[in-house]
This record gives sequence, C-alpha cells and structure tokens, in this order.
Amino acid sequence: MYLAYDYPLLSAFWTMLWFVLLVMWFVLLFKVIVDVFRDDSLNGWAKAGWLIFAIALPFLGVFVYVVARGKGMGQRELAEARERQAAFDSYVRQTAGTATRAGSVDDLTRLSELRSHGDITDEEFRRAKEQILAGGAPK
Repeated sequence: MYLAYDYPLLSAFWTMLWFVLLVMWFVLLFKVIVDVFRDDSLNGWAKAGWLIFAIALPFLGVFVYVVARGKGMGQRELAEARERQAAFDSYVRQTAGTATRAGSVDDLTRLSELRSHGDITDEEFRRAKEQILAGGAPK
C-alpha cells in the first residue's frame, strides 16, 4: 500500500509534466483534425488521407501535418478569427441601431448650442431633437 509520503516530489513533478504534455498533444491533434476539415484547398481524398494518417499513426501524422501544412494552418485560423470579428462588429452595429450613431451626437450638440444662443425656440429644439433621435435629419 502506497501512501502520499511514499511518492517523491520529483516523481510528482514528472507525472504532472507528462500529463500536461499529453493534454497539449490531444489539443494539437484536435486542432489538426479541425484544420483538415476547414481547409478548402484539399479535396475529399486528401482530407481522408490526412485523417487516416493522423488516426493510424497519431504522433507521426500530427508531426508531419504540422511541418507540412503548419503555415497554412495558422493563416486559416487567422482568417476565421477575422471573419468572426467582422460578423460580431456587424451584429453590434446592427443591434445598436441609428440612435447611437456618432452623427446624432454631433447634431444634438449643435442643436443645443443653437437653443442656448437663442437662434431657435424650445419648441423647435424639441421637434428637431425628436427627429434626430428617430433617425431622421433635422429640418
């Protein structure tokens, strides 16, 4: 029966190191498999070949894939990240609507200055402000 004090500190370090390396290798294996499916330049047979190679000989298959196609793997990852960012930015712009556009803030500032100088009445200010907030241009 082994107890905690029977397991030396250096052995615990090596066990943790091997565990972390094993987890990192699995992450790399799954990234390679995802990249094989993501790559549009490969035809179906090439994708099947890379998958069989990565599954039949996992360490060698992943190593060869990273050496042979690693640069393209990074470029595809970067392109996908840019697409996700563009989609998110588009969603934010669409969701924010026209009430928060930068021009409306400038229009409201100019309108407030006109009212404070006495160039427009309070009623004209109110109507113009409603038009700006509704998304139209002031008349």
